[in-house]
Amino acid sequence: MPQGQPSVVPDDGLTTRQRRNRPLVVVHTGVGKGKSTAAFGLALRAWNQGWPIGVFQFVKSAKWKVGEENALRVLGASGEGGSVDWHKMGEGWSWVQRDIQGDNSTNEEKAREGWEQVKRDLAAETYKLYVLDEFAYPMHWGWIDTDEVVDVLRHRPGTQHVVITGRNAPEKLVDFADLVTDMSKVKHPMDAGQKGQRGIEW
Repeated sequence: MPQGQPSVVPDDGLTTRQRRNRPLVVVHTGVGKGKSTAAFGLALRAWNQGWPIGVFQFVKSAKWKVGEENALRVLGASGEGGSVDWHKMGEGWSWVQRDIQGDNSTNEEKAREGWEQVKRDLAAETYKLYVLDEFAYPMHWGWIDTDEVVDVLRHRPGTQHVVITGRNAPEKLVDFADLVTDMSKVKHPMDAGQKGQRGIEW
């Protein structure tokens, strides 16, 4: 397999192997489509490596049928790769309604409960890969403190990789992360009045 060569080798006292196997914080943000899709692609690679995977879905409607959930659950139960646990932290509300109308205390509480579970799992080193899907939103809205998130991720034990998706990722998170992709939109079928379709959006 081709291997990329780093353009800079830092003077950090680490061996090449130690630096290569350092756990990463990855952020997929921006207004373009594909942030969660890319994160679930990483989950497929992690499954193939036999890693235990925890997916924490923070902001999705209860009606939203995510195709990756069924696929990853089947793969996780197959016994051939890593295990997969799927947690829905915001069931019943959607980022589409992010303008926040009415009382959102329940939604905020669910998001906080989800983050508390992530913290417990990080402390216990439950998973090798964490997909915190749409987790940028609760931070952007101020429901979860970004400084706390960065501090917890900075001090997480072991070799746990964390992927966070969602628009408007806070600047402090972006600055801290090891890998950040900002997905911009060039064109989208919705611009021409076309709604989402099976196999593409779900």
